[in-house]
Amino acid sequence: MPHLRAWRPRLDGVAEVLHARFSEHTYPMHAHDTWTVLLVDDGAVRYDLDRHQRGAFGDLVTVLPPRVPHNGTSARPGGFRKRVLYLDADRLPARLIGASVDAPAINDRELRHAISRVHRLIRSPGDAPLADSLLAVTLARLRTHLGDPPDPRPPNRAAAHSLRDLLEQHIVAGLPLSTAAAALHFDPTHLVRSFRREFGMSPHQYLISRRVDLARRLILAGEPLRAVAAGSGFHDQPHLNRHFKRILGVTPGRYAGTPP
Repeated sequence: MPHLRAWRPRLDGVAEVLHARFSEHTYPMHAHDTWTVLLVDDGAVRYDLDRHQRGAFGDLVTVLPPRVPHNGTSARPGGFRKRVLYLDADRLPARLIGASVDAPAINDRELRHAISRVHRLIRSPGDAPLADSLLAVTLARLRTHLGDPPDPRPPNRAAAHSLRDLLEQHIVAGLPLSTAAAALHFDPTHLVRSFRREFGMSPHQYLISRRVDLARRLILAGEPLRAVAAGSGFHDQPHLNRHFKRILGVTPGRYAGTPP
């Protein structure tokens, strides 16, 4: 019996996430209006794309373009287990559709690891900013594999400082990377690369560190711990506890109880 979970995450550019295990199901020919980024975690999938038979298995990352029909069935007895990101069509340039049809399988363990990490992060709403940054870097690597040359521009100090200023205005609410990129007129990947070069950390790490800093101030001002997480931009108390202890070495409760 198939096991399936599908949902729309709070992650800009991702239309749907699908985690599924099939023992017998065979997909007929069909098409999506999204880019399909497929990881097969167990078994193997045989599929037809543009009149050519292909396979998805092992460490391969499979990228299927929008509106190009394909099917899918288990290539081995016992079925298969997969994870899929369905990306909005504008997340990758339409000019790369031909390259994806010609060579949908990408053998890149680092890329697979990054996509797996995105899958883990989107399970936790509190980790959405990190998933956002990681997805931008992942998409840049996908574009390179599909024949789009990497951005040749060197990191931009002014862009890094402008992004920091924007983040400072949205410490509690947060700011999607795509929104910041549109406001600053830079490619998201270039922004992340520039920020990391200038400050030695990712935009998400900066945002988390500033939220922890704000949480400290709220604790010392006498705010009850149950209100500190929401007041400093964390999704919930466990999310605050995890990052607070990682940065400061103690839990918020211990910090609140520190004698003068």
